[in-house]
Amino acid sequence: MFALTRQVQIATDFAKGTTARLAGVDVPKYADDEASFAALRQRIAKTLTFVEAFRPADIDGSEGHDITLTAGSRELSFKGQAYLLRFALPNFYFHVTTAYDLLRACGVE
Repeated sequence: MFALTRQVQIATDFAKGTTARLAGVDVPKYADDEASFAALRQRIAKTLTFVEAFRPADIDGSEGHDITLTAGSRELSFKGQAYLLRFALPNFYFHVTTAYDLLRACGVE
């Protein structure tokens, strides 16, 4: 299992990457150098600002878009709807849930 920092990085990568790919814009790149809770909060805030800048019209009609990305050494190809429902959302929620679980296991209420 990845550490908390990596779980947050991956979750935010899925949030910004999914939104960008469905909207047909470049995915913003982050340095993945967060070393504190404050830095993780800043990353989350930056991601929220990016995602919230999009409107439904920016993504509407992306169900059939071809989406290709690299995961490790593999190239993955999807149609927009399958990408969102079968890959992006399950992975996003997995990493958010795992970050939550790690915090709870360390006593955070």
